[in-house]
Amino acid sequence: MTDAPNTLGEYLRARRELVTPEQVGIPVLGVRRVPGLRREEVAMLSGISAEYYLRLEQGRDRHPSAQVLEAIARVLRLDDDAYLLSLVDGRQRRGRPKPRRETLPASTARLIDQLPFPAFAEGRHLDVLAANALAAAVSPRLVAGRNRLRDVFLDEAEQDLFEDWERAAAALLAGFRRTVGRSVDDPRVVELVGELSLASPEFRRLWARHDIAERTGASVLLDHPAVGRLRLEREKLAVAGTDGIMLVVYHAQPGSGSAERLALLGSMAARTTPGDRAAPTRPSRPRS
Repeated sequence: MTDAPNTLGEYLRARRELVTPEQVGIPVLGVRRVPGLRREEVAMLSGISAEYYLRLEQGRDRHPSAQVLEAIARVLRLDDDAYLLSLVDGRQRRGRPKPRRETLPASTARLIDQLPFPAFAEGRHLDVLAANALAAAVSPRLVAGRNRLRDVFLDEAEQDLFEDWERAAAALLAGFRRTVGRSVDDPRVVELVGELSLASPEFRRLWARHDIAERTGASVLLDHPAVGRLRLEREKLAVAGTDGIMLVVYHAQPGSGSAERLALLGSMAARTTPGDRAAPTRPSRPRS
């Protein structure tokens, strides 16, 4: 037996529970006692035995073929099976991995300071490694030393910044899980997941879903306490020569009201000394 985490089994079980019988063409007769699909239903639709599928979920077989995983991915309606395949890529970890220090290239740090847009560097664990003044004007949490997961799930002011906080939080966490992949025993991952699981019921719920997504750009709606509503495009660009560091840039459509408000925010930031950059206050929105 192995003491390694059963990442594959946990992922299969979580995704199986999110697929309804109707989605895969199975008629529902009577009361079902389990959410989503039964194990034997996944096995049948994948063309494998129920016993073999059970062994996969229980972690008793950790080396299924790519063909088996691709068949299961189709049944579980996974848009991208690359993550599933990565969980059994044959490179089994031995012992606890050593923490890796993330170093932002000096040239990227200079670029962030010189960009006329809100910009910051984000590590593979979503630590903010560097940020410019305009990024800090968008959110006072966008400064070096902060962590995006902690702020989005635990900081009420950061939550109030997003018009659709639940969607933003789910997308952020899905990107984090995609990036760390099989490294769930990475000490930094263990620290973050443990802390947030204790402090945030919403984090626990979303983490249990095992959603994954690429860390890509998106359109975001912010409700800024100083300038109002901002519709911004967020670009996430991989920094060459690093292990998962991303350059994140916000920008608005030229000529739009959001562009004008972003320019106003930039002017306000330019007139503010670093020591005076306190977050504007406002009542927190109630959350369901």
